[in-house]
Amino acid sequence: MNSFRIPYHLIVEEGIFSRIPDVMGDCIRDVASLKTIIVTEENLKGLFGKILDDIAEDFPESELYLIKKADYDSSVALAKYITMNDIRLVIGFGGGTVLDLAKFAAFVSKAYLISLPTTLSNDSLASPVAVLGTEGKARKSFRCTIPDAILVDVNVIVSAPERQLLSGIGDTISKYTALNDWKIAHTQGNSVVDDFAYMISKMAFNSMLVRRHENLKDKDFIKLLAQALVMGGLAMEIAGSSRPSSGSEHLFNHALEENFSEEVNVPHGIAVAMGSYGAVQFQNRNVAKIRKVIKTYGIPVKPSDWKITKEIFTKAWQQAAATRADRYTVLNETDLSDERLGALYDEMEEIF
Repeated sequence: MNSFRIPYHLIVEEGIFSRIPDVMGDCIRDVASLKTIIVTEENLKGLFGKILDDIAEDFPESELYLIKKADYDSSVALAKYITMNDIRLVIGFGGGTVLDLAKFAAFVSKAYLISLPTTLSNDSLASPVAVLGTEGKARKSFRCTIPDAILVDVNVIVSAPERQLLSGIGDTISKYTALNDWKIAHTQGNSVVDDFAYMISKMAFNSMLVRRHENLKDKDFIKLLAQALVMGGLAMEIAGSSRPSSGSEHLFNHALEENFSEEVNVPHGIAVAMGSYGAVQFQNRNVAKIRKVIKTYGIPVKPSDWKITKEIFTKAWQQAAATRADRYTVLNETDLSDERLGALYDEMEEIF
């Protein structure tokens, strides 16, 4: 059985970023007095300068650290800086790239970690995995720690572009095919399914099935989406791997990122939602369920809208399994001929 940990706090409230020492005081003693590093990036400093200044004021022994690249070397360099300067607390402020780098650096340096997401575009805010660049265009998933606390300020999320929320929904609904790929791998003796992790990930997906709010920026919906993304991250922590949230649809995304980054640039959550529509057909399952939820939320998965040609779409699927050769999915046992993938591309162009 895999040992796991959960965050001390998950709080989704308006103005929570202004009360960090108060809410963390019950689990990290004298948290405001700890030597602290606030990890973010230059454009977020420009957008949220006042909020960052207020956080720094609450942590008198803090400094701001602006990342330039979200790669392995940069994260290790940050971990070295943290340990060499006796920093005890890491605060990650940003989207997936910032949070992944902060997570891995905190893990290596054994510092406390508070995650402050500025967007709900994927489950990086809670997952025990950091996706970092390695050599060239390649990216690799590294096992790390989950945050000691995840604090979501509704006012900050409301200010994010709606497309980022759609990406977060896309990352959540992709669990439908990821979970089935996990079962397929289990039947082949390639993986062991953890029932509890499976249930939590399925609950995250189910929470997106019924649209409860017409406005994606409705504060109650933001709370629902934050909870769904955190559930996906916790499912991975419980399972000890990313299998509850990552299957063939994620491999499709990896292929786009690693092999076609100069031609296309699709947000992670939208790319995996696009991949789920194909994966569910490869799995011979109910495509109507995925089609309905994609259309209900208006997730933009039409390939040509992202400059994905039929040729790129076909090659990405054919190269997907090789991006994570140790991960058994439906791609290991399905027809990925040019003809079949071309027909799938045409279908998506017509439907979406």
